[in-house]
Amino acid sequence: MNFLRFKSQNINLRSAILLGAVAFAAIGLGGCDKLKARDLLHQGTQAYAAGQTDAAIADFQKAMALDPNLLTAQLYLATAYQQQYVPSASTPENNRIGDEALAQYKAVLDKDPSNVTAINGLGSLLFSMAGTPFSPEKFQESKDYWEKYIQVKPDDAEPYYWIGLIDWTLAYHANQMMRSEYNHANAKKQIHDDQPLPPDLRAKFTAEESATVAEAVDMLQKAIQRRSDYDDAVAYLSLMYRQKADMSSSPSERDDMLKQEDALLDQVKQIKQKKAAAQPSS
Repeated sequence: MNFLRFKSQNINLRSAILLGAVAFAAIGLGGCDKLKARDLLHQGTQAYAAGQTDAAIADFQKAMALDPNLLTAQLYLATAYQQQYVPSASTPENNRIGDEALAQYKAVLDKDPSNVTAINGLGSLLFSMAGTPFSPEKFQESKDYWEKYIQVKPDDAEPYYWIGLIDWTLAYHANQMMRSEYNHANAKKQIHDDQPLPPDLRAKFTAEESATVAEAVDMLQKAIQRRSDYDDAVAYLSLMYRQKADMSSSPSERDDMLKQEDALLDQVKQIKQKKAAAQPSS
């Protein structure tokens, strides 16, 4: 009985040692995989910096396969795909690349809902994808992500600018479509871009786009409040006054809006001149 007990204990001890060795090996392999993943991440960033985007994508994919929790690799993969996306090229391959970038950014947000880099990437990429073909739905989806950005970092100027830019794009597109349709139907009585809309079109434009224009003005002003030398935000704010002018039924009010547009354009020039003067001479 003693021999049998000793033999049984010996077998159990040997089994425990073997199980421990297997577990240790698994931990070692896991740690080794993580080290390999980080090496591949570094290798991919070097390839990306050298303009070898395809090689970088392959390295980032391998890094993610070795360490699925390496969010940096997933972010870099999304960025690399976004870099390959051409905004004006509506081809199946280009659309696939854009969708790949979106999928990777969204996967990051699934793991880290407040990741500003992924939110930024989604907002800017969706804006690029919304232009060709023109898609109000994608512009709205882009805006949704910039609104999420504001929830995370309300003091940053960027998301307010982007929402203003999206609103300007939507309002400007609507304005141009109305003018184009009118000119097509009235060959002998054309309206040019610098002329006011006819009363019926003005009323329609106001009814459909006044909320969009008001939001754009508000958002661009908030961007400028957070960054006083934000020349792009000032430039688009000036363009919004052009849209506001097309909603005015009063000639004097329209002239006032256009004067505000010109004043803001002068402000853009001043900001650019100050920035240029502040640059170190070569």
